[in-house]
Order: sequence, then C-alpha cells, then structure tokens
Amino acid sequence: MKPSLELLALGVGVCMTVGTIGAASANPVPTQDEPESSTSSISSKPPAPVAPPLTLGANHDRDGDPTPPFAIALTPRTVAQTPPVAKPTPAKPTSKTAQGTPSPRPSAPLPTTGSPPSPSTPAPSNPTPQPPSGSTPAPQTPGTGGANQIVPTPPGLDPAANRLQFPTRPGEVQVRNVQPITLQQALELAERNNRDLEVSRLQVEQSRAAIRQARAANFPTLALTANLSRSGNVFISQTPSFSQQLAGIDPNSTSTAFNTGVQLNYSLFTSGLIQAQIRATERQSRSLELQLEETREQVRLTVSTNYYNLQNADAQVAINEAAVRNAEANLRDSRAQETAGLGTRFDTLRAEVNLANAQQLLRNAQATQEVSRRQLAQVLSISETATLTTADPVQPAGSWTIPLEDSIVLAYKNRSELEQQLVQREVSQAQIQAARAENGVTLNLVGNYNFQRSGTTNTSTNNADSYNLALQARWNLFDGGATNAVISQRERDREIAEARFAQNRNLIRFQVEQAFSNLQANLANINTTQQSVAQAEEALRLAILRFQAGVGTQTDRISAEAALTQAQGNRVSAIINYNLALAQLRRAVSNLSP
Repeated sequence: MKPSLELLALGVGVCMTVGTIGAASANPVPTQDEPESSTSSISSKPPAPVAPPLTLGANHDRDGDPTPPFAIALTPRTVAQTPPVAKPTPAKPTSKTAQGTPSPRPSAPLPTTGSPPSPSTPAPSNPTPQPPSGSTPAPQTPGTGGANQIVPTPPGLDPAANRLQFPTRPGEVQVRNVQPITLQQALELAERNNRDLEVSRLQVEQSRAAIRQARAANFPTLALTANLSRSGNVFISQTPSFSQQLAGIDPNSTSTAFNTGVQLNYSLFTSGLIQAQIRATERQSRSLELQLEETREQVRLTVSTNYYNLQNADAQVAINEAAVRNAEANLRDSRAQETAGLGTRFDTLRAEVNLANAQQLLRNAQATQEVSRRQLAQVLSISETATLTTADPVQPAGSWTIPLEDSIVLAYKNRSELEQQLVQREVSQAQIQAARAENGVTLNLVGNYNFQRSGTTNTSTNNADSYNLALQARWNLFDGGATNAVISQRERDREIAEARFAQNRNLIRFQVEQAFSNLQANLANINTTQQSVAQAEEALRLAILRFQAGVGTQTDRISAEAALTQAQGNRVSAIINYNLALAQLRRAVSNLSP
C-alpha cells in the first residue's frame, strides 16, 4: 500500500503544480522580489537613452542553487544584480516523494522587467545626416585614455627598464600578480609600454636628427689638419752630391717636420640641391610622424580588441561554469529518481554524458581565457610576473550618433594613411628636384692656411706659413643618363603614392561602412538575445518542474539547459561584438576626441 500512497501523492502534486503554473501564467502576481510588469506596459514604456549594462556576478536562490552569472541591470553605469524571483510554490504532497526536495529554480533569474532599453545608436537604416552647425559633431563615445588623457594604472605592471634583460630562472617568469584593469588603464599602459609605439617614436626622433643633418649643409665647414714626420737613413749612408756639398746639406742627417693647417669650405650656390634635400628630409620626417599616429591608432584598436576578447572569454567561463552546475543538478535528480524507481539507468547515463560534455566545454573556455590574458599582456608589454583580468563589466561601451555619410567624410579628413601618401608624393617631388640639381652649376669657396716647422740635426729650425683662397665651380655636362634614370624612378614613386592614396581611400570607406553595419546588426542582436535569454530561463524552469513531477522527459531538460547556455553566450557575444564594432568604427574614423 505504501507505493500506492506515494504514487497517489505524486499525482496530486503534479495536478496542483500544473494548476499553479497555469494560474501564475494567466494571472502573474508580483512578489516582494519581482516588480509588477506586463507585456503591454513594457511595450508602451519609452526606451532609456543609455545602454543597459551587463554585469558579471553570481547569486544563489532560496534553495542554494546557483544562478547564472549574468544579470541585466537597468540602472545606467552601475554594477547591479537582478534580485531573485519568487519560485512558483507547488502543492505539498501528503507524503514525501522520491526526490524529497522542493522544486528548484532554473539556474538563471527570470526577467524582472520588460525588454531592456536599446542603446542610443543609429537605427538599422542609415540615419539622415544632421545639418552641419559649423563643425562635425563628436561621437558620443567614452574617452579612450592613452594619448588623449592620463589614467592612473595599477603599480607593479610596468616592465623592466632594461630592454635587453631576459629571465634566466623559472621564478622570474612565474605569475604572482593577477591584476584586474579597466579598458582605460589598458590603453594607458599600451601608450606607455607598447614596443611598436616605442619603435615608431624612436624612428621619429631619428628622422628629426636627419633634418638637422640636412640643414647643416647650409653652413660652412672648418677643418683643422696637423702632420708630424721624422725621416732619415737607417742602414745605408748616402754620399752628398756636389750641390749638397755647396749648400752644406748632409743627406745622412735626420730631419723633423711639423705641418698644421686650417681649411674652410662653403657652398655658395648649388642650383637648389641643398634646399631640395632638406625639403625631402622634412617630408620624410612628417611621413614617420603620420606613421606613428597610425601605429598608435592601430595599437589602441588591438588593445581594445584583446580586452573585449578577454571579457568574452571570462564570460564564457562563467556561462560554462553555470552549465556545469546545471548538469550536476540534473545528474543528482536522475540518480535520485533511479534510486526511487521512478527513473531509468538510461536517463542517468545521459545526465552523466551531459555533465562530461559541459565539463569539457568549461575546460576549453578556461584555456581560451588564459590565452586571451597572455595575449593582452603581450600587447601591453607588462611585467613577466603579472597577468591581467578585466575589471569593466560586460556592457555596451557607448553609442555612435554620427550618420554614415558624415562618418565617411570625417574618416577622409582624420585618417593619417591618406595624408601619409600625399606627403610621400611630396618627398618624391623633392627628390626629383634634387636629382636635377645634381647636374646644375655649383660654386664653392675654399680657403686654406698652412704652417710648417722643419729642421735637421745639422741645420737650424725653419718656420714657414702660407694661405690659399679659391672659388671652385663645377658643372656636369654628361653623366651617361644616370640623372634621368634617377628622375624616372622618383616619378614612378610619385605615381605609386597617388595610386595608394586612391587605394587607401576606398579601403577607408569600406572599413567605415563595414564597422557601421556591424554596429547596427549587433545592436539589434543585443535586444533580441536579451529576450531569448528570458524565454530560455522560463523554459528551463518549466522543464525542471515537469521532469521532477514525472510528466517531462530528461531530453526536454537537457535541451532546455543547452538552449539557456547558448542564449546566454549569444547575449554576451552580441555585446562583445557590438563593442568590437564600435572600436573598429572609431579606428576607421580615427583621431576622435574622448
């Protein structure tokens, strides 16, 4: 009779549970933890002007089951967690069921409000450009630190001052400091420590020294020379000649001579050669400055991309941890039902396989997380003993209010790649002028002053001095066509710069349009995935209740858990992809004020 009573109690519990669920679905009653909301009131509520922040956290419901680590908080710029929602209370059976525990909540909180407000970004259709009011409006995006503003960074992250130092012991590369940083701090560290930026800065300094070298040709050069010599016979003596005898000169004596002089050279006229070389060097220096600007913008994009990838990796780890906890709870329920005779060994095996798959996905996510951490650390060039984690919550990083057409025009104005090709064209033109001046007339002023002191062992010391002042002119009449060949090469360089200008212009427009389209698509995906997460949470809650009541299958529960995990991952991916598209759009336009 005891099994019959338990089955009767189970049937009564199922009926009352289903009735309670139906009544709750038809007439939802707000609880203390859940504010009143309805579909009609949600649809009529105007959207907020800011993006809803997506925060990371972990809660536990009333039964101790963990809730998923992601909760939508509708308060802007705050890290909040959605309060747990009251569970539907099924009718208590007259006797204990095989499970013997209250029906747990799904491992994800139910939405407490309607669909979250969408960020103030452009609609999927291209917005109408605003009338210009004297200047192009700045995008409503947060500051990015780095070269634009100074952000304090955590201590202990800067690398060693000696660039040539490398560790030789394992303890010197052991990670002992796990430091959370914000995106602003990461950008500031990259501005200070990134090696690509350091090389670009050194190249700019090198080019400025080259300018000083080229300008030095406008000044005269003054050189001091000196010569000291001593000569004489070693083994063989010479017989003096008749003239030497008359002059009293001994050819076997030792002589000493000292010569010193000053030489002055000054180019009076070079047919514009020096001016053309200076102009070419200055434009090359400007090209390297623009290259530094391009490198800085690209490093900022790389840092932002790696930071968002690390955020995504952290989020995927948290999602898979919640999936493992769901699979463990499912396995406990399956074993309990198998022990009570209400389940089968097949259901238990399926739950074990589901748990093993979830654990494998978690390990893969943790490996990706570690790789993302080291990738960010490599770009920031931090200390060997430190690694990084993200401190910013996973939330939309801002909005873009500039229309597409204005964004393209602004990119044409701001991108250093276009100006760099124009500067390279000017370099080629200056080199052409310098090559033509090589065949022109040059006029140089040369002055010399010499002083000589000499003497032998048999004669007294003699002193003498002299000077020389001359004008030297030079004109190349024929060089075998070498100058014309050089000019032809530089003309081709000029045409190449023009072709690359057109190529970069087309590429810049494509980059702006691509990032703009991705931004709009991911904005729509954020709104869609937030709804799908709420639906997946409710589906999992019902699947758990049906499975524990004996009217649902384990396949339904496993499918609902997988759907919830996928929905949470899609929501995080949509936000991360939105932020990536925003960073790419800022890079495509470049040089935006914070």
